[in-house]
Amino acid sequence: MSQILTGERVSRQGEAQRVQVLRQRLLERKRSGRSGWSLAGMPVVSARSLRASEGLSSWQLRRGLLVRDRLAAVELALDELELLAGRIDLDRGEGAPEEVEAARRYLEQYPGPPGQTGHCELDLDPLMARGIAGLAGHVHGLMAEATGERAAAYQSFLYALKGLSLLCVHAAETAEAAQPLAGPVRQAELEEIASSCRRVAHQAPATFRDALQLLWLTLVGVMQGEPVGLVVPGHLDRTLQPFFAQDLAAGRLDQGEALVLLESLYLLINEFIPDGLAISAMVGGRDEEGRDLTSELSYLCLEALRRTRLIYPTVGVCWHEGTPRALVDLALELIADGCANPAFFGDEIIQQGLRQLGVPPAESCRYVNSTCVEITPGGASNIWVASPYYNTCGLLLEEIAAQVGDPAPSFEAFLERYRRRLGAAVARGVAEQNQARGVRQARGRKPLQSVFTRDCLARGRDLDEGGAVYNWAECSFVGLANLADSLYVLREEIYTQRRLGFAELKAALDADFAGKEALRLRFLNAYPKYGQDCAQVDELVSQVVGFAVEACGRHCLAPDDSPYVPGAFVWIMHEHLGRQTGATPDGRRAGFPFADGCGPAQGRERFGPTAAILSTTSWDHRPMIGGLAYNMKFNASLLRSPVSRQGLRDLVLTFLRRGGFETQINAVDQETLKKARAHPEEYRDLVVRIGGYTDYFARLSPQMQDELILRTEFSHV
Repeated sequence: MSQILTGERVSRQGEAQRVQVLRQRLLERKRSGRSGWSLAGMPVVSARSLRASEGLSSWQLRRGLLVRDRLAAVELALDELELLAGRIDLDRGEGAPEEVEAARRYLEQYPGPPGQTGHCELDLDPLMARGIAGLAGHVHGLMAEATGERAAAYQSFLYALKGLSLLCVHAAETAEAAQPLAGPVRQAELEEIASSCRRVAHQAPATFRDALQLLWLTLVGVMQGEPVGLVVPGHLDRTLQPFFAQDLAAGRLDQGEALVLLESLYLLINEFIPDGLAISAMVGGRDEEGRDLTSELSYLCLEALRRTRLIYPTVGVCWHEGTPRALVDLALELIADGCANPAFFGDEIIQQGLRQLGVPPAESCRYVNSTCVEITPGGASNIWVASPYYNTCGLLLEEIAAQVGDPAPSFEAFLERYRRRLGAAVARGVAEQNQARGVRQARGRKPLQSVFTRDCLARGRDLDEGGAVYNWAECSFVGLANLADSLYVLREEIYTQRRLGFAELKAALDADFAGKEALRLRFLNAYPKYGQDCAQVDELVSQVVGFAVEACGRHCLAPDDSPYVPGAFVWIMHEHLGRQTGATPDGRRAGFPFADGCGPAQGRERFGPTAAILSTTSWDHRPMIGGLAYNMKFNASLLRSPVSRQGLRDLVLTFLRRGGFETQINAVDQETLKKARAHPEEYRDLVVRIGGYTDYFARLSPQMQDELILRTEFSHV
């Protein structure tokens, strides 16, 4: 990277120190358990706004006014080192306890609607081109030709944009208020922050700083104003690239300055989002003509992880055959250095899956992992992810119980009964989602998010009324590896070798193998498992995924007959559902976490990473747009040499070239994890990869910590 410009600006070493101090302050604040999002309720302001609008008959208009009033009341903080504005002030209260309680009682008549929120990338291109005032002018023009509900929708959009503008003004005021007590260098920084915020309150951004500042304040505006959860920055190297290139060419910016501004964004994200969730960025990929989109900014988005070393954001590399080797190498270098945030997504396989859902090439290249690994078309989605999770092994135990009195005559007949049971569960899930969508249409509305979601403006409809281009739901099937391993054991024990009957199997599972340890070890060790490149077991994974795809394909969703899209995205649900589920025929004990994502169950990758990759890519990932993750774990000491990192690159590219959806890597050894479990106070900022997202190891449940420790640690690459 080029050297940072001289003059009053601090040195590169000083910027590194700045980032480290801000990082430490952030961690100290978050130990209180609070975050910007924890203050998103705003009951006093919300009650005041809704009381004032009681005379309006249009709920859409009232929601627009509510967003405006909430954003006008947001309190921000800025310390003497921060370079971007937009940190929620956690020390400001809304009022006396009795006032807050009265407001909450009033708001009980407006219960929050069910269903998913957020999990999307906003369409910020029109905002970056026109600015808030220009976008508002465009909405005014559309409203002039609209009547009835469309006119109300446009007016609500204008109220929401006014709120966003007020938030930007307040960010400027926060910087200006700090100037009198600041030294000369800091005064210049504060003036730059304030000027940028005042400019983007109305005008289109003129610089990289402006664009980054507006991007962050818009994310805060949607998440705090609506409120909506987990709106992601997405493809930063696409949204910000014109401003970055322009400033670089004009000499207004160098890569070092851009890097510290990106690090400032990452710090703000971690301030706002509570621990244990997920926020994603993406780099690389292709345009609709198939041209690689990697730029210098792509590298900086990854590099910004090196000094921040926090759980947010993950940075996904959209890999295709034209992806520069240097981008892959940088991601792997960070991973080898213990940074778990980078991940690799199979660009071609994901685009093919989206096109199978009817997404045209111009949109299929704009996808984003909208938090963990679930895929949504960028800027055009009101997609509900993980809606709901299905416990595939719980359904298997139900089927085993049903077979005690009426056993299927063959394994194929057993599978058919399981398929029907899974299909019935899917049908129930679809009915629940459609019911929730009806309630959401009546009680929801998100005017600010709608402004930044195609085609809400063109249609004159809020996204909760179907204004978005894509309105499907993504469900998730948890425990696929355990299910396949269990089915193989069941087939061999009951149908091939006839060593057990269903009654005996059910009794052993119900007792969690009490007094039957030899039987459990036989189930666990005497049969091949998924992840060992065994064609018979791998074929069972393909079959059960086929069941899921077929079951989902029979259903459509409101409001526009959108598809019901499967995935195997788990977040923490492999631990949560595993804790609720009894022992399974693969030798897993009751309560133990299921395998995460599309990978093998813990400790079963006995033949090394290549065999595991061959298993995990033996079936078609394309239909599983709801998300797949394959976790690999290597001892960090193995990845210190260039030769070992070359081996890791070969493994990652083998996975992707064989049609792998997504892979992520933990470079940490079991001994470190055991020490962190025993002495969490010494490892507060140890970041690990879970089931598509990153988290602090010390804050995980004991069950999840055990699950990570027991994952196969490969001894070679």
